[in-house]
Amino acid sequence: MSGGDGVNVRQVAIALPPGYRLQDVIAFHSRDSESVAEQVGPQRLRKGVLLDGAAVELDIAFGPGVAECSVRADAALSAGAAAQAGQALHNILGLRIDPQPFADFVGADALLAPLVAAQPGLRIVQSASAFEALTWAIIGQQINLPFAIALRRTFILQAGRQHSGGLWCYPEAADVARLDVAQLTARKFSRAKAETLLRLARLVDDGALDLALAPGGDVGPVSAALLAVKGIGPWTVNYALLRGYGYADCSLHGDVAIRAALQALLGEPSKPDMARTEQWLAQYRPHRTMLAAHLWASLHQRPHE
Repeated sequence: MSGGDGVNVRQVAIALPPGYRLQDVIAFHSRDSESVAEQVGPQRLRKGVLLDGAAVELDIAFGPGVAECSVRADAALSAGAAAQAGQALHNILGLRIDPQPFADFVGADALLAPLVAAQPGLRIVQSASAFEALTWAIIGQQINLPFAIALRRTFILQAGRQHSGGLWCYPEAADVARLDVAQLTARKFSRAKAETLLRLARLVDDGALDLALAPGGDVGPVSAALLAVKGIGPWTVNYALLRGYGYADCSLHGDVAIRAALQALLGEPSKPDMARTEQWLAQYRPHRTMLAAHLWASLHQRPHE
């Protein structure tokens, strides 16, 4: 259907599971205090995205057991873009990974059962798309969270587009590919970070790098393709699999906060190194993504991102 002022509107109702933790979704999408691309309220979330070249506002109103979603596009959406909008809604609502299998898996685990009991129903909230997750991971490499959020805001304002409703839309690969290194470095991006962002965007835009998962959901091919891109390493790939694809078995052994949480959990005087962390996490295959979520949450109580 169409709304006024040339805006195309689609309505989607998404059922929310019992015990749904709305506060986690709101917290994740409200990290930018300036609300450039996301605007949140106690029972509402609005997010701007570009889908197949169209500026789209995803407007979600939360009610008992349901998310009433309006997809407001400034241009007619292709079938592919409409499908992407549906996928983005499920991503940003954190509905890709069911937390119960992990809770059952560690039900008798003396270390982890108390963590799960302290955070029942904890979910992984995702970025709207794999490209957003990847670029956010690159932007956040080796810098503190407030600076990363500020760079992300700059990135959106440089490469994105403003929706008629006022929100800025997170860019697609084609939008980023049109930038040059100087435009990013002039706004406090390191040269290496700028080059990696542009390299990724141009590979995706040219069709040389396909971010779609293989049939059956195998993450192996896309992981290998990403690792072959200069500037993208295992941490970035695993973070993107977690935030972009909702993959259930990401190993975040390279994440400093995961290692800090593990240090606290084990009661040790120093952080375990990456090799030991990777080995320790491996015993929780195929649920390492939810394990990371609970380790992060254990630091939130101290706090962490």
